[in-house]
Amino acid sequence: MSDSTEGPEKPCRDCGLMLPLTEFPRNRSRPDGHGIYCKLCYSIRYREHRERKASQEGRQIRELRRVEAGQKFCPRCQQTLLRQAFPRNRASADGLATYCRPCHNAISKANRERRGTTRDYHLRRRYGIGEADVADMLQKQGGVCAACRTDKPVHVDHDHNTGFVRGYLCYLCNQALGNVRDDPERLQGLIDYLERAAARQLELKVETYEPCACHVFEIAGAALHRAA
Repeated sequence: MSDSTEGPEKPCRDCGLMLPLTEFPRNRSRPDGHGIYCKLCYSIRYREHRERKASQEGRQIRELRRVEAGQKFCPRCQQTLLRQAFPRNRASADGLATYCRPCHNAISKANRERRGTTRDYHLRRRYGIGEADVADMLQKQGGVCAACRTDKPVHVDHDHNTGFVRGYLCYLCNQALGNVRDDPERLQGLIDYLERAAARQLELKVETYEPCACHVFEIAGAALHRAA
């Protein structure tokens, strides 16, 4: 608990100490925007409330463990260790994983053995198929994209509404479907557009543009300028 006396103060109704408002939990319903118990007293009261409720429901909550600064308790090996013994985890409140490194590694290994490889796990979780299914799909497609039949596939394509896996696509084809939101009419519109443009170009007998020497030097100069 901080010993700072800066800013307004008020007494805690449990311990009676006169403390800065920053030592009280926030409470918008109170006139000063803070609770009537300091943070330490509030945590004790809340713990007692949880224990009473658990006892009424025939449950037992986990034992409260207090550790010194710079330490952390591992619930798997039941040891209190230095914080350096725990892997980092940005998602947690203290920035550390729940389990110490040996326990964390053991759990990760067990999960890999149970679920398979990381790729297989994510494929099954997202698409409902495994690595073997993707390999079989690739073989049936002849090792190429199911759409363009040219490039190497890298993305499993599925219907976002039903979850049905439709095929294995290359990057460009998968991106194209996403850009048109799987709309066949829009795709057909693009095909018709390209065909009309090609016919118009043929009608006008448009030839390939060949820049003159002065334009070539201008283009080269601009490229060197950008590179610099």
